Amino acid sequence: MEKRKMPEGYELVWEDNFDYSGAVREADWNCEVGERWANNEQQAYTASPDNVSVCGGQLHITARRQDCGIRSYTSGRITTAGRHSWQYGYFEVRARLPRGCGSWPAIWMLPDSCRQGNPWPRCGEIDIMEHVGRRENSIWFSLHSERHNHTRKDTSQYTTIRDYRDVCTEFHTYGIEWTEAAIEFFVDGESACIYRRTDDAEDQSEAAWPYDQPYFLILNIAVGGGLGGEIDEGALPFEMAVDYVRVYQKKS
Repeated sequence: MEKRKMPEGYELVWEDNFDYSGAVREADWNCEVGERWANNEQQAYTASPDNVSVCGGQLHITARRQDCGIRSYTSGRITTAGRHSWQYGYFEVRARLPRGCGSWPAIWMLPDSCRQGNPWPRCGEIDIMEHVGRRENSIWFSLHSERHNHTRKDTSQYTTIRDYRDVCTEFHTYGIEWTEAAIEFFVDGESACIYRRTDDAEDQSEAAWPYDQPYFLILNIAVGGGLGGEIDEGALPFEMAVDYVRVYQKKS
C-alpha cells in the first residue's frame, strides 16, 4: 500500500482500506441495483459478488457479459449515500482502471439534495475521475451544474482531459481539494486542473456553483453508453481495483 500523505492543514475523517473480505461494509456503502440508467448505458447494476467484492486488500468492481433482465451486461455501483456525506475537504481514491473499449469507470460525487427532489444538473455533480477504454490513457475531470454542463453549448464547460501513462496497468491516486472558492483535481498528488468560483454574479448562484452542500461518493463501471461507446466483447470482463478511499477535512 502507498504510504499515506496527509494534506497540509487537513486531518483524516473517514477511510476504507478494504482490509477485509467479502461484501463491502453496509455501514459505509450501498450497492445500487437496477437496469435503467442514463446516457444509454448498457449495464444492469447488481449487488452480486460477481460485480462487487473485496479480497486481497482491494475492492473489485467488475463488469461482465451476463444476461440480467433486459440487459446483457452486469456491473457494480457503490455509494456512501445515506451513510457518509461531506461538504468540502480533500478526497482521494487509489485505483487501477479497466482496459477495453466500452468500459466507463468513474469516481464521482452527487449531493444529498439529489435524493430529496433537487434535479440534475441543478443539484450539481463532481467527477473526480472518469475514463473510457477507447481512450486508454486519458482521464476526464469535470464539474456539472445547471449553467455549466456537457449538454449546454452556449456557456463554458467545466471539463478537462489530461493524458497519463499506465492508468490501466498501475495504481494511481485520483483526488480533489474542494473548498468554498474552488475545486482542484489531482493525479498522484500533482494538479491536473482547477475550477474557481468567479466573482460574476451569475456564477455566485446555485445554478452555476451548487457545491456548497454535502455530497456523497460513488464508484462504478458503466458499459457502453454515450461516452463509453462501442463495446469490445473480447475485452470483457472490465475490472476496476481500488486500494483505498480517504476523506480529509480542515482541522478545526
